[in-house]
Amino acid sequence: MAKSNTNSVGWFEIYVKNMERAKKFYENVFQRKTEQLKGPGDGIEMWAFNGNSDTYGAPGALVKMHGFNPGNNSVVIYFTCDDCSIEEKRAEAFGGKVEKSKFSIGPYGFISLVYDSEGNMIGLHSLK
Repeated sequence: MAKSNTNSVGWFEIYVKNMERAKKFYENVFQRKTEQLKGPGDGIEMWAFNGNSDTYGAPGALVKMHGFNPGNNSVVIYFTCDDCSIEEKRAEAFGGKVEKSKFSIGPYGFISLVYDSEGNMIGLHSLK
């Protein structure tokens, strides 16, 4: 099998029902602005997380699309944090819910599992 110089994940989307509520949640929890993407139309609204494609990690967006409901999915996206306990507290403050508070994953750091304002479970990861 050939080695790849790219990350396994190239893009992610988090589906939402209420875009304003979801933007408020993510922008406040992670202290980062989103920017509207010009989508393909057909009732699809997308707001991208700002980022740099030349660094570690994958870009992605919040997406509102008729017929695709948030929550009850089987994929967990982990957001990189300095200390995931900080974002965990912000998640609760901005309409989310903690599923599992910060815990060690050994030499790989720490994670928290939280639900966003739309019912999607997301992960928080930090090295401290």
